[in-house]
Amino acid sequence: MPLTRRDFAKRSAITGAGVALAGTVDVLATAPGALAATASSEAEATTDRHSGKLGYGELIADPDGILALPKGFKYRIITRTGVTTLESGESTPSNHDGTATFEGLRGATLIANNHELRGARADWPHPVPLTEGLVYDTGAAGGVTIVEVAKHGGDVAEWVGVAGTATNCAGGATPWGTWLTCEETEDKAGTTGFLKDHGYVFEVDPYDRKANRDPKPIKALGRYAHEAVVVDPKLGHLYLTEDAAGPNGLLYRWTPPAGFKHGRGKLRTLADDAGVLQAFKCFDSGGQFVDDLSRATVIGTVYGVDWVDVPDRDAKTVSTRKQFSTGQITRARKLEGMWWGDGGAYIVSSFARAESPVQHDGAVWFYDPKRRTLTLKVLLGVNPDPSVDGAFDGPDNITVSPYGGLVLAEDGEGIQHLFGALGDGRTYPIARNDLNIGTADDPEYSEFTGVTFSPDGKTLFANIQEPGIMLAITGPWRRNSGC
Repeated sequence: MPLTRRDFAKRSAITGAGVALAGTVDVLATAPGALAATASSEAEATTDRHSGKLGYGELIADPDGILALPKGFKYRIITRTGVTTLESGESTPSNHDGTATFEGLRGATLIANNHELRGARADWPHPVPLTEGLVYDTGAAGGVTIVEVAKHGGDVAEWVGVAGTATNCAGGATPWGTWLTCEETEDKAGTTGFLKDHGYVFEVDPYDRKANRDPKPIKALGRYAHEAVVVDPKLGHLYLTEDAAGPNGLLYRWTPPAGFKHGRGKLRTLADDAGVLQAFKCFDSGGQFVDDLSRATVIGTVYGVDWVDVPDRDAKTVSTRKQFSTGQITRARKLEGMWWGDGGAYIVSSFARAESPVQHDGAVWFYDPKRRTLTLKVLLGVNPDPSVDGAFDGPDNITVSPYGGLVLAEDGEGIQHLFGALGDGRTYPIARNDLNIGTADDPEYSEFTGVTFSPDGKTLFANIQEPGIMLAITGPWRRNSGC
């Protein structure tokens, strides 16, 4: 049963009804038709609440020029393109992206690692090898590798999980112990040397290599520029983000068909039109439709959410996000990483620019499936000078920390960080990318990706996308106040 705008307005007005609107009218002041935002709310929108007193202290420059960390922390390079090799002898593929960790045998950690290689395979010197039986499209360069790190940071092994996919950006771990890898593209067969359509989600089993043979896209989840996916372990819904513009992308929900039971390999058995794929539609406490998530300018803003069916999920002629007219759904720029935690989904919008109603340099939302509400948890104001170390911008991949709060990977302008965010919206630095892939006069730093903790919570894994480096960070992790 959908949550109507009238229902949400009633619940918002009743004390103890389970919908808490933080702040005052400023929370919703930029919704369509509302009063102009006050000076105080605009100030909130341009301040990211960064505080040097939080977290683990100042970052210390790395003499090896790889990763700056706080005092007491250290890192280890797990894989590096052009240096480390797969079991088969080829180089570790480049452009590391989304990851997840799984408990391996004898205390080992298994890591599913995406490789975001877009376009023609011939354009990439280190594509994912076309391992026999694990290839979807021989014309595509991307895919997933599985990395095994022995207990106590011992030996490392790496092999192909799936190959011949395209632009494997983020994805999501499942409650049953597999990895869903997402193609962030809408390219079809006949373009850039592709032999098959792309823009799908694939399931990869980090434990069972035979289960990954004959890769099959999960077409029931739609064909679009997928970014990330999470699974509601209780209701069985899948939530998926779309990283697209012109127009801005959507947040999707897939509802399984009646009688379907999740499990290893079950998603690939679904019919192409199984279940229901829907896009989100938000409205404020007054029942007014919200056209774009950038309208929210104050941390604590709460929107009600309804879901609208996608007419053609395989986008045979029109992209899924273009199948809706104005007023039918809510949009957001750069819908990126997701992580399931605290009974709901954390969702990142990396930034908003001229294409959006209000500009910002990053936002994190929390979707509560029980209340059917979306709450703004973190908001980063526009960074005036990304070349100067300090403020954060462009969050992308995200994870929930076992020590409280969130950890986010920057994919912004200029200097790149891993940073933490507390429950009250404050942020603090964890690491800085010191690897300059540009020049001394014109420095360039690749984005961080694939931020995730080991199953025991002792190691934070993260990637530097270019040239392709997986890092294991250890140190005196502790719980921060304000989580």
